[in-house]
Amino acid sequence: MVIKNAFVFTLDQGFVKKDVVIEDGYFTAGEREPFAGEQVIDAAENYLIPGLVDVHFHGCAGEDFSDGTPEALDTIGVYELKCGVTSICPASMTLAEDTLISVCENAYAYKTRSENRHTARLCGIHLEGPFISMEKKGAQNPAFIQPPSEAVFRRLQKAAHGLVRLITIAPETEGAEEFIRALSSEVHISVGHTTSDYETASRAFALGADHVTHFFNAMPGFSHRAPAVFGAAFDAGHVMPELICDGIHVKPSAVRVLFKLFGKERMVLISDSMRAAGMPDGDYSLGGLPVKVTGNLATLEDGTIAGSATNLMDCMRTAVSMGIPLDTAVRCATYNPAKSIGAEHICGSIAAGLQADCVILSKTDLSVRKVIFGGEVVDDTVS
Repeated sequence: MVIKNAFVFTLDQGFVKKDVVIEDGYFTAGEREPFAGEQVIDAAENYLIPGLVDVHFHGCAGEDFSDGTPEALDTIGVYELKCGVTSICPASMTLAEDTLISVCENAYAYKTRSENRHTARLCGIHLEGPFISMEKKGAQNPAFIQPPSEAVFRRLQKAAHGLVRLITIAPETEGAEEFIRALSSEVHISVGHTTSDYETASRAFALGADHVTHFFNAMPGFSHRAPAVFGAAFDAGHVMPELICDGIHVKPSAVRVLFKLFGKERMVLISDSMRAAGMPDGDYSLGGLPVKVTGNLATLEDGTIAGSATNLMDCMRTAVSMGIPLDTAVRCATYNPAKSIGAEHICGSIAAGLQADCVILSKTDLSVRKVIFGGEVVDDTVS
């Protein structure tokens, strides 16, 4: 396949007008004329970006990752792919260990049966809990919160066949520092759902934690005498903060501040979407708790924001509408999230040897014109 007349996103130069060649499902180096009979796609001078990578979302299209059923994950994979989210690292909730084991087993089964199918590629699992703070539980079920445990993690990782790439913990909880010290070389550790002060978060990052879960949300605020997780993450240059850019969780000014401070190399856009994404307003559930969805706003009965009802492609567009340059927003929804879970050698950029996952976006309104997954065109898309 040859994609012609595209403004192609590149990590070093932003958007560059060039052709892209795909062979055997992978991007190749350089440009060439199409072979006789080869498929040619005319991008008509629209944008060509890598397939998006969501490393923190719970569900969509009426289904949830934590449902732990093959049907749920298949539905999720189809919806995400049609939105242009070609690689997924779905997040579990704070649940009983036996439930989480089933969720991990189901994820591994999905990965093995979905090879070469038109469902989004599962490149990891994000365990968002159960090792979090009771005080900053957000929409997590308090009945299943527990201190960080290496033994529990290893049982979950065994069930996942090594697919757990990211885990959220509260570093102030008992056993957290020992957990980070023991496991930071095996899994990416994210600070989140936490009451941590600056000193505690700084120790966590020094021990190897390298990620922050939905920055600003479920953590202490920043002040000049108590910089908390915000200040610790800023000072630790290797840390990559997630941001839910759905227009609900974080105000536009705060989005611009965070991008300005952390820079395009570190920011990770996520959707944190729940099963209501792609669905009408109504009553849903998240981690066994009832959720009311009105527009983009999803809340528990007490008014606590409960994830989002927005897919990552829409979050990326929202970031652009808030003043984030398009090339920065694209990087933070593709390469950066892939890098944050160690998958940048598989997906996240249009580079030789990587999976040929890409999206043609309209140059006028950033709507999805075409999704290409593993070198094949996805028939239907969600604009």
